[in-house]
Amino acid sequence: MSEPPLLPAERRERLLADLRVRGTLRVSDIARSLGVTAVTVRRDIAQLAGEGAIERVHGGIRLPRQAGPALSPAASPVSPTSSTGPSSDDDAASISDESELASVGMVVPSLDYYWPAIVQGARDAAPDAGVRIVLRGSSYDDVADVRRQVTWLLESIGVQGLLIAPPTVGAEAAELIAWLAGLGIPVVLVERTATVGPYHEHVESVSTDHAFGASLAVRYLASEGHRRIGFFASATSPHTPKVRLGWRETVTELALELAGTPDVISPDHRHPQWSEEVDRALDACVATGTTALLVHSDREAISLVARCEERGIRVPGDLAVVAYDDEVAGLANPALSAVRPAKFTIGATAVQLLAQRMQTGPDRPVHRVRVSPRLVVRDSSGLR
Repeated sequence: MSEPPLLPAERRERLLADLRVRGTLRVSDIARSLGVTAVTVRRDIAQLAGEGAIERVHGGIRLPRQAGPALSPAASPVSPTSSTGPSSDDDAASISDESELASVGMVVPSLDYYWPAIVQGARDAAPDAGVRIVLRGSSYDDVADVRRQVTWLLESIGVQGLLIAPPTVGAEAAELIAWLAGLGIPVVLVERTATVGPYHEHVESVSTDHAFGASLAVRYLASEGHRRIGFFASATSPHTPKVRLGWRETVTELALELAGTPDVISPDHRHPQWSEEVDRALDACVATGTTALLVHSDREAISLVARCEERGIRVPGDLAVVAYDDEVAGLANPALSAVRPAKFTIGATAVQLLAQRMQTGPDRPVHRVRVSPRLVVRDSSGLR
């Protein structure tokens, strides 16, 4: 008859006893000795580290410096398959072994705008979650490319979980999401939401509450005395519909002027038609007395403000501008007020959610996490 599993407190006591003997331990050694998963070990390590009972090193743990020398390795109660603990700081730091961590694929649509902070959040959270991130870049709307990247991760890496921001609009995107949901490994959507199947069941997800972010901007501008607050956004951003929804609902709720107020969905700033769309929006602002604009994203907002300068429209004197994204808004002249999604937190939360799903399996209820952005006020929306 097999022995009953150790209680958490018993596990941690056993871990500390082993560590006092050896001085340093690897996560894999601890898991093997205690007969538990690496994820469970990392939870115990997190608690003990928080209590100051241990110190983390890359890939494992050691006693705090003040705890004194370890006993002879020959007295170790750890399994004989465990390796001898290192004696120097350099050796202790060398016990890192990412191959012991579960591989998780991460497929993002951009590696140079918006997404780097999300990827960094995921990478920073990965070790404590017991996983390592394998990153692949794709595109915002190329369904075939997304499928290729995921297939490579499955066949070449053998990933055990997937963080992904797939296209979500159109029949091909729906087929892609159904395929992702049927892969047989845990999948968490990042900055996307979707449903699958005849009953429209939700796919696990972590996303910014973009409608709330737009609402923050409108309420702030209204508090500054603006009664006509327009909207201008790039059609290429998958966040535009939700940002626009938050803008429109809040303008209506606050009984602000909506009829004739600019509501423009344009090509992005690189498109040949961009300049015409900007002038059309600015003409409408002048004609209707619109004194503020919410602009998504930063690059479009910066370009719009530059056009205002060329036309003699003062920002914020004639037109207050709030950008949505806050990637480079603070670098503009004037520095742009902006709604800032918590991108680092989005990445970290997605990893934690995926790790929990990997540990508990399909019986865990589907989670949909929405993270609130915040408003950063700068020069472009000051008092007129």
